[in-house]
Amino acid sequence: MDYIRTKKEDHILHVLLDRGKSNAMDLKLVNELIDVLEEAEQDPSVEGLVLSGKEGFFSSGLDLITLFAYNEEEMREFWGRFMALLQRFVSFSKPTVAAITGHSPAGGCVMALCCDYRLMAQGDYIVGLNEVPVGIVVPESIFTLYSFWLGRGSAYRNLLEGRLFKPEEAQAAGLVDEVVSFDRIQTAAIRLLKMVMQFEKNAWRTTKLNLRAELIRAMEQDQNAAVEQVLEQWWKPSTREILKTIIHNLTQKKS
Repeated sequence: MDYIRTKKEDHILHVLLDRGKSNAMDLKLVNELIDVLEEAEQDPSVEGLVLSGKEGFFSSGLDLITLFAYNEEEMREFWGRFMALLQRFVSFSKPTVAAITGHSPAGGCVMALCCDYRLMAQGDYIVGLNEVPVGIVVPESIFTLYSFWLGRGSAYRNLLEGRLFKPEEAQAAGLVDEVVSFDRIQTAAIRLLKMVMQFEKNAWRTTKLNLRAELIRAMEQDQNAAVEQVLEQWWKPSTREILKTIIHNLTQKKS
C-alpha cells in the first residue's frame, strides 16, 4: 500500500495514515482503507484496531486540490467509495480507537467518528465537521453518525455552523473521550483496546453491532441519491469559487 502503513502487535492492528503532510483523502487512500478494514475483519488474529495519523495531523479530510481536478465520473466514483468506506467502518465488529494525532476536520473527523473511542492529542488542533462553510452538502447518514455521539440537537447546530472544536472543547462536547499528550496517545489507545479485548469476544462484538443498528441501517441505505445531491452542489459555480479560494490559500501556504 502507498498511503497506509500497518503493524500487528499483541492482536492489535495499528493502521497509520501516511499520505503527505496532512493525510488528505483521495480515491486511492479511501480504497486502501476499505481493503485494510475488510482484511482485518476476516483476520482472527486481529482483535482490535488503532487508526492514527502523524504528529500535527490525523487527517485534513478530503484532498480538495486533487478532487477539484477530478472529472464528473471520477468524483462520482470517489463519493461512492467514500460512502462505502463509512459503511464498512461503521459495521466493523471489532473494537476500534482513533488516535487523533493533530488536526482532524471534515473527512478526518468522519473517520474518527466511525471508531468506538477517540483520543486526541493536546495542542492547538481542531476537530469537527466544517463541510457547510466550504460549500459541501452533508448527507443524512453522516449527520446520523455525528449525532450518534453528540446528540441530535448539538450535532444539528454544530454541523450547520461548521463548528470546529479545540481538543478540550471536543471532549466536553462528547466528540472525543480523552485528551492526552502526543507522546502518550498510542499507549492510551492500546490501554483502551486491551480493556475491552479482555471481554468475551462474541458478546462484545454482537452487542456493539446491536447498539449501532440504527447507524448501520442509515449507512446501508441506498446512497445514490445522497451522492447525486453532493455532486450537484460540488459543480455549482458558487462552490467552485469557494474551493478555488481555499485551494489558493493552501498552495500559498505550501510555497
